[in-house]
Amino acid sequence: MSILVYIEQDQGKIKSSSLEAVSYASALSERSGGKVSVLGLGTIAEEDWAQLGQAGAEAIYHVADERLNSGVIQAHAHMIALVYQQVNASTLVLAKSALGDAVAARLAVKLNAGLVSNVVGLPELSDGFVVKRSIFTGKAFVDTAIPTENRILAIKKNTQPIKTDGTAVIVEKLTLELPESVFAAKITGKEKASGEILLPEADIVVSGGRGLNGPENWGMIEDLADSLHAARGCSKPVSDLGWRPHHEHVGQTGVKVAPSLYIAIAISGAIQHLAGVNASRHIVVINKDPEAPFFKAADYGIVGDAFEIVPKLTKAIKALKQ
Repeated sequence: MSILVYIEQDQGKIKSSSLEAVSYASALSERSGGKVSVLGLGTIAEEDWAQLGQAGAEAIYHVADERLNSGVIQAHAHMIALVYQQVNASTLVLAKSALGDAVAARLAVKLNAGLVSNVVGLPELSDGFVVKRSIFTGKAFVDTAIPTENRILAIKKNTQPIKTDGTAVIVEKLTLELPESVFAAKITGKEKASGEILLPEADIVVSGGRGLNGPENWGMIEDLADSLHAARGCSKPVSDLGWRPHHEHVGQTGVKVAPSLYIAIAISGAIQHLAGVNASRHIVVINKDPEAPFFKAADYGIVGDAFEIVPKLTKAIKALKQ
């Protein structure tokens, strides 16, 4: 079973979710056999390629056409399909993301492939190809059989630890024709929050809730986030009240996050908020109400006044870094 992994990049840097996808493919290869090939599209920093070999890639292909930097879905799907057939792959692995979902759907038609998204585990191969996926915003799981010859697996973030003991791989440059027809849809501009760590890509997120009583108290959230090099988030009531900008709203109707560490401060833990953070690897809750629902979802909880705990926590973190 030959496996092709599609990696995503942001401003030339390979996304950590794509490294997880490569590590997943490597683990799948150990179970089922077959070579793990990786495809990168557009401009990618030279120093980033080494991570792919360490994560388990056995062959790396790069199409450096700058027109691919913008993430046009049709162009990416066209190029992936070409390379998929060139390496005689039977399985495509990619990270579940906004771009990944759109590309995977198009490729499922192009390759006549069975597509499973939100994959959270390696497949069971004793009776066909059966993979576990997350449903109902992470509240349940379902085993899904893929009977087709070609398969596409979109891996949920934080499903697979990133492998680091792989070997160096030489990057092979590919020159493949990109017809103008695949650029019929053009991205004319992007508006992106800047000057801060973006929530969807953050490894650590610090969020505050209405229990902080007002925007004037957000300084301690910012200090803690800065000390951890973390992104800043908030609950829906906070953004609705105008205390924080809407792009910081974390939850089912806001930004869904899956960091390694999510710290919730003075947030009760309504189901809508939990649905947006339950993919986090570790959750820490700080709340003075011992009955706050968030504690049931937490890996670690601190019952106490955030105005006393957070400054002490920030001070301790800064002291450790000195």
